[in-house]
Amino acid sequence: MYTAPHLVLPKVDNLRDINVYMANGGYEQYKKAIRMTSDEVIDTVKRSGLRGRGGACFPTGLKWSFMPKGNDKPKYLAINGDESEPGSFKDRQIFEYNPHQLIEGIMIAGYAMGIAKAFIYIRGEYHAWVSMMEKAVQEAYDKGVIGERMKTTFGGDYAIDIVVHKGAGAYICGEETSLMNSLEGDRAYPRFKPPFPANKGLWGMPTTINNVETIATVPAIFAIGAEAYASIGAPGHTGTILFGISGHVNKPQVIELPTGTPLTEIIYDHCGGVPGGKRIKAIIPGGSSMPPLRGDEIDGVLMDEESLKKLGTHIGTAGIMVMDEDTDIVKVTLRIARFYHHESCGQCTPCREGCGWMEKVLHRLDHGEATSSDIDLLYNVASNIEGNTICALGDAAAWPVKGFIEKFRDEFEARCKPERSFISLNVVHGRRNTASTLVSTTV
Repeated sequence: MYTAPHLVLPKVDNLRDINVYMANGGYEQYKKAIRMTSDEVIDTVKRSGLRGRGGACFPTGLKWSFMPKGNDKPKYLAINGDESEPGSFKDRQIFEYNPHQLIEGIMIAGYAMGIAKAFIYIRGEYHAWVSMMEKAVQEAYDKGVIGERMKTTFGGDYAIDIVVHKGAGAYICGEETSLMNSLEGDRAYPRFKPPFPANKGLWGMPTTINNVETIATVPAIFAIGAEAYASIGAPGHTGTILFGISGHVNKPQVIELPTGTPLTEIIYDHCGGVPGGKRIKAIIPGGSSMPPLRGDEIDGVLMDEESLKKLGTHIGTAGIMVMDEDTDIVKVTLRIARFYHHESCGQCTPCREGCGWMEKVLHRLDHGEATSSDIDLLYNVASNIEGNTICALGDAAAWPVKGFIEKFRDEFEARCKPERSFISLNVVHGRRNTASTLVSTTV
């Protein structure tokens, strides 16, 4: 099995410099791609097994195949770099250390789908990384790597322009249709689907949206071949992936490893274990929106989508959040719920109202003002949000709340105030009916 990592973040100093990138084989994979037909390029990506690295894990080659053929109307490519999920910080590593591999991936994707313009949409708070990516794009223009001059540089009649766009500073902009609305200058509200972006996207034209890491992986596939890439990692979720590990570990980091790497290997071998040798209480495996795992169930867990799905969670953005034995689970759940309440765009009633109610109930629990019935209320509210919104933000808000209750209900129960009983006298026609209406009620 081919297991070498570092396909997206190679260990080469100053790779952000276009001269260094080209000296190390940069833009050679685009030359390979343009000697193929567009269908052959898409088929190569399909055979590699590459799945989206933005959280949904949708097959990349299949998504590209949805783009209509022909040049009768403009077509667009949007690169989603709105990395706003708490616990996720991998895409900015590409902006900082390997921006030209991202650009080369855009060129290959653009050629495969007949796209003449691409937008790199970067999180609004990523000021430094926006500047880094703008510099790399300008270097590519200056070298004749992109734009009209690329026809002379590489031959052929294909050219693509790339625009770096600074985002609107909201989590909802990471939802692909919200991202398109933001790019168009409108409020970042998610759109109903269908129509899907491949049919009606930016400015009503066919559009493909891919995550930064997804596109940056494409040149690596052409460098080693689709079959070699497909042999890396887990069979159902191939290749390497950028894991971002944070929380209670000795060496928090972003590391590129094959999919299917054991979770305990990542934590203990690569991240040096937990400070003070403490036990792990909980882990969120893919960014704050994913259901958690208990610390006593992580042995044998493999970090790929299909393996995690069997455990009731997902790999998401591969942002692994580690919590030790002293972690206050109720406070963690409240903090996550507060984030999603704040970031809800308010378009859908279940999310707009439900996220607020979840935060309120969790606040009561955190302050010892709730009863055990409030835990059931909290779970019920989350269940009514899940699956009932236009975009996945509702699910993102509901899953961690439901997951923490399911895995750690005892900790929520421990924060409830004791229930007390009292006698309620029902008054019938102005008189006490002491024989039949004395009932015991708890509050």
